[in-house]
Amino acid sequence: MKGLFDLAMPWWAFTLRGVVVYLVVLLLLRLSGKRAFGDLSAFDIVVLMVVGGLLRTAIIGEDHSLLGPLIAVASILALNKLIGWISARWHGFNRWIEGSPTVLARDGRRDLQALRRCDVAGTEFERALHAHGLEDESSVVLARLEPNGKITLIRRQPE
Repeated sequence: MKGLFDLAMPWWAFTLRGVVVYLVVLLLLRLSGKRAFGDLSAFDIVVLMVVGGLLRTAIIGEDHSLLGPLIAVASILALNKLIGWISARWHGFNRWIEGSPTVLARDGRRDLQALRRCDVAGTEFERALHAHGLEDESSVVLARLEPNGKITLIRRQPE
């Protein structure tokens, strides 16, 4: 059992490192845009795995104990819960954390600038239309790229 609970750093260092890494990764994901991990492709999964492996060292350093990673994970989960709690109570903070939707089409017309700005390819937009049973955007009242990376569509009501 020796070594399982022998920390290479003070306990608070694991907490601090976990919190800092969480916040930096959250910021980087926000800066990378809504499309970063909206629909996970094989490429996105590989990126997540590599990033996770690289962040291990940033969080626990050279520690090989059982306790160090548990302290870091508990800190990250507690911070995540705190951010969720604050987001549910403060709209401005939630907008900053999650972002806001972007209009991709309105009244049957695509906004090509918005599509480019959000890195949504025309074929990807067409797949979203087809997934909603539409051939083109002519009957779309509003199409939005949501903060989670999904495209939502509101159809014109039949007359």
